[in-house]
Amino acid sequence: MEQRRPRHLRREIARTIGSAGVLALALGVGTSPATAAGKTSDRPAAASAGQPDAKAPWAPENDELPLHHKPVHPEALTSARTAGSGLQLTMPAPTGPNSVGMVGLHLVDSSRTDPYVGGKRELMVSLFYPATATSGHYQAPWMPSISGAHFLGTRGLSPQQVTLPKTAGHVLAPVKTSLGKLPVLLYSTGLHSDRAMGTALAQDLASRGYLVVIVDHTHDANEVQFPANRLELNRMPSGAHSSDTLKVRAADIKFVINGLGKIASGGNPDAGKATLPSGLSKSVDTSRIGMFGWSLGGAAVDTAMQLDKRIKAGANLDGQFFGTAPSKDLDRPFMLFSSGYHNRNNDSSWRTLWSHLKGYKVDIKLKGSAHLSFSDNEWLVPQWARLLGISQDQIQKQYGTIAPDRAVQVQRVYLAAFFDQELRHKHSTLLDGPAGKYPEISFVP
Repeated sequence: MEQRRPRHLRREIARTIGSAGVLALALGVGTSPATAAGKTSDRPAAASAGQPDAKAPWAPENDELPLHHKPVHPEALTSARTAGSGLQLTMPAPTGPNSVGMVGLHLVDSSRTDPYVGGKRELMVSLFYPATATSGHYQAPWMPSISGAHFLGTRGLSPQQVTLPKTAGHVLAPVKTSLGKLPVLLYSTGLHSDRAMGTALAQDLASRGYLVVIVDHTHDANEVQFPANRLELNRMPSGAHSSDTLKVRAADIKFVINGLGKIASGGNPDAGKATLPSGLSKSVDTSRIGMFGWSLGGAAVDTAMQLDKRIKAGANLDGQFFGTAPSKDLDRPFMLFSSGYHNRNNDSSWRTLWSHLKGYKVDIKLKGSAHLSFSDNEWLVPQWARLLGISQDQIQKQYGTIAPDRAVQVQRVYLAAFFDQELRHKHSTLLDGPAGKYPEISFVP
């Protein structure tokens, strides 16, 4: 049963937002303390001609820039479990041949101190996987109720107005062990974004036979719900640099991979020893690990691959790079997947990485898309736009002109083609050049 913690939440929100943050929210900017203080925390790794600055559409501080932002009232969070009326949101269904299972895990890294608040580093992750016998296993929500209410509240919405969708993931459904060991994919999301923002892609890849782990980077993410309805919000300090944030994320990913190794050896890394799905320990293939991410999460892929050689292939969805990682040689396969107006020609961080990629590499862009098109915002915002008076013109400025369903479909197909090729050794002609079936994709030479 969910517990009500209004005093706790009031204190947490007050610490995180503050009076400056409330003003920033009202003006439609992100909720990070750095932004609320009027400071720009993210800078390119090295200045050079053509290097984009923080004002570029693909800069990480644009990852959480919905068209309307409002302060969150704690009462809205504590009443979330009774909500259920209003607009019911839906999300794109998976397209692979398998049903999907899901389990959430609470991981505690006793070897690391949380860089933002102190204490042990804690993470929440969700595992999506191909499942069998899903009957009797309820479908996981896109976000838990308390964090979901906070997510809606920052956008000027409430659980009474909008009901967040269910995912295709059936909680604790048995793993489809007939597929053998499953290649693993990890997902890192945008700055101050939530792991849920990669759900449409994650559950589709799971339906195609992957074990997909989406990771919340606590106190970087705007909201993370832990067991007992504990809500942790964005606590990044003013002046935090993206290169430092990427190091934290890379360490998070390495820790998650270690946890997967425990599962593969028959252990249980969950802090509360939560029940794991039947067949999971037999299905984790730690010799075939890939990673993808959106925006700052895409930049984190390179940093994580430099830190952990167990990651065999990586894909960056429209993310600007920071720090020294892109200036180091990388001998493993890498995909750059950009929005319609972002590529190596106007992002020197991408040019730098490209020159240091020594393995297979491919650079593609999605015509008609924008930076936010690579997150679940692509299908979420158009559904609730009318409630907030958001016009079609405003939507297109933020999310591009490509239809939401089409944007998701094309991303799914090309991500699957890349990881199938690199982790399953199944060559896809889609990666050889332009395809008539997907005219939205062009290859940057």
